[in-house]
Amino acid sequence: MALLELTNVHSYYGAIHALKGISLSVNQGEVVTLIGGNGAGKSSTLRTISGIIRPRQGTVKLAGEDLANIPAHQIVTKGISQVPEGRGVFSRLTVLENLEMGAYIHNDAQQIAQDLERVFGIFPRLKERRKQFAGTLSGGEQQMLAMGRALMTRPKVLLLDEPSMGLAPLLVESIFETVKTINKEGTTILLVEQNALMALQVAHRGYVIQTGEIVLEDNAKALQTNPTVQKAYLGID
Repeated sequence: MALLELTNVHSYYGAIHALKGISLSVNQGEVVTLIGGNGAGKSSTLRTISGIIRPRQGTVKLAGEDLANIPAHQIVTKGISQVPEGRGVFSRLTVLENLEMGAYIHNDAQQIAQDLERVFGIFPRLKERRKQFAGTLSGGEQQMLAMGRALMTRPKVLLLDEPSMGLAPLLVESIFETVKTINKEGTTILLVEQNALMALQVAHRGYVIQTGEIVLEDNAKALQTNPTVQKAYLGID
């Protein structure tokens, strides 16, 4: 059984039909990527999983449990945590306070301290800057902070929405290396990313979405060599 499974999901923004029968799955321990152009429905898929958008049809299940009627804040306690596009850090709070906000669903101080040390181990820069206000961090540091904050919830599935957006090439490589590290430590990841080449290099499997519909799915290596994917998303004619 898949850890996360969407079946025939239809989601709307008012009258706009954003997702048109999406079905996808993420197995325990995988990195699965969802690639597609602007407006294809990538972020809408993550928002539907997180409960920010409610599907009008279809199911979203985590470990077999239907999340359809569970409020978004409770979906976090079930084990789904999202790193939003644009990072969304609390700019007037320190790095440490931002991370502590990620732990709000837990109350065991000893485990929270261990979670904090784990995040600092993955992102040493955050430990160096733990007393600094988040709004004064660089874009790459804010991305690290957003990812670290999400990890503080102890997610079963981590949803990453465009983690490379606006970052310099060297920082992009660093962020994707971190994605691999987080996965190797046991966190299952669903990655939405416009940098299709980088995404497919870290993922086990991938889906291609166009105008709210899944049009292709395969293992990541096969997608990298697929002529349609190469032409549309990898810049290879």
